[in-house]
Amino acid sequence: MTTLADPVPGGRPGDVERADALSGELTGRGVHGVVLAYVDTAGIGRVKTVPTTALASATAWGVGMSPVFDTFLANDAAVATDVLGSPDGDLRLYPDLERLVVLAGQPGWAWAPVDRVTQEGGRHPGCSRTFLRHVVADAAREHGLRFKAAFEIEWAVGLDSAPDGEFVPAATGPAYGAIRQVELSEYTAEVLAACAAQGVDVDQIHPEYAPGQFEISVGALDPVAAADRSVLVRQTIRAVARRHGLRVSFSPAVLAQGVGNGGHVHLSAWREGVNLHTGGERRHGMTAEAEAFAAGVLARLPALTAVTAPSPASYLRLKPSQWAGVFTAWGLETRECALRLVRGTAGRRAKQANLEVKPVDLAANPYLALGSLIAAGLAGLTSGAVLPEETRGDPVRLDAEEAAARGVRRLPASLAEAVAAFRGDEVLRAALGPVLADAVTAVRQGEIDAVDGLDDERVAAAYRWKY
Repeated sequence: MTTLADPVPGGRPGDVERADALSGELTGRGVHGVVLAYVDTAGIGRVKTVPTTALASATAWGVGMSPVFDTFLANDAAVATDVLGSPDGDLRLYPDLERLVVLAGQPGWAWAPVDRVTQEGGRHPGCSRTFLRHVVADAAREHGLRFKAAFEIEWAVGLDSAPDGEFVPAATGPAYGAIRQVELSEYTAEVLAACAAQGVDVDQIHPEYAPGQFEISVGALDPVAAADRSVLVRQTIRAVARRHGLRVSFSPAVLAQGVGNGGHVHLSAWREGVNLHTGGERRHGMTAEAEAFAAGVLARLPALTAVTAPSPASYLRLKPSQWAGVFTAWGLETRECALRLVRGTAGRRAKQANLEVKPVDLAANPYLALGSLIAAGLAGLTSGAVLPEETRGDPVRLDAEEAAARGVRRLPASLAEAVAAFRGDEVLRAALGPVLADAVTAVRQGEIDAVDGLDDERVAAAYRWKY
């Protein structure tokens, strides 16, 4: 369960005592250090680590970290906004003890996500985890809604012995093939064992389409915990790979051509334990609220891509007819639509029905992505938005007249187009707040400038091992 209250200097009631007890328990289990993890605006996982014996102090007073990382790029260069990006100031990282786990793939270490707090003890406006936590709390208070979410995680497995910077697939079998599953059987079995040891319920793990590519699907949780889980599972996949002489990439485009790595989001809205995406009187059993929520997401997808597909490499993946969802279209179980209604299996729809958002990859900060998607959906709910006619088959086949009638248009084909759409979207910018919204635009513009003049091959290479 996710802690919903903001951290406070000195610790919330009972936190320090619990951290003391955890410290002793962890030490007894041979755990020597705790990874304090967050994700920056560029989608890069950043950490500080403390000895297990310092967990109580970190819980009470946090651990120092510069706010400059809010405007770091994937290549570790920094840009600046009016507020962020200077060498001045400091923040405190506060671990969420409810989400602390012992890392099965990294013996001797535990892991916990953090919220970032100012030196004065206030909410840091650039903290994406705090942003998502407040979006979720506001939705519960103002609309009586709770959400369940999960990220699909796709990654490419390469040989660690490959020449520096290159990607050599560690498996050669065909897509979804039994050969590929056998080739990396020991590795994927250890991934499953590590996830189980860390309390991560896995729905499936299998070979995917691209060379050396696999996918893992994990159980849905509340949005903050789902974002935490996405970060944890990727840390686990990477750590286990190192133990097998392998190297993994979650980059949207490991290679310039072909299918890339996605990070599709599954999201459902609930009220008083009832799933709003099934059992209703609207199309395919949606309730009116679920349809309005979906319509809100669909309407804002062009601007959302600046958050959900935030890397120049993202646009090497976002191509028509590759199941990436590059048109503003929705459909029932239609994998080429950007927004896919998943009804679930008959008899289990009350539990399984959800929306799948496809133009999302793992360069995205998962907290920013989920918070922005929920904000877009709530805007649709508030306005009573209605979904257009659904699309069946590949939207690329629609003629211009039919596409216009259904509101089907191409999503941004470049990060620059996505940033332009984001700059013009007042709803998303207001939800993020001025500090975080400006950080998003500054970092995205920095990434655009960083690859100016590079061809697709060099763009793919620039981000291949960053995510």
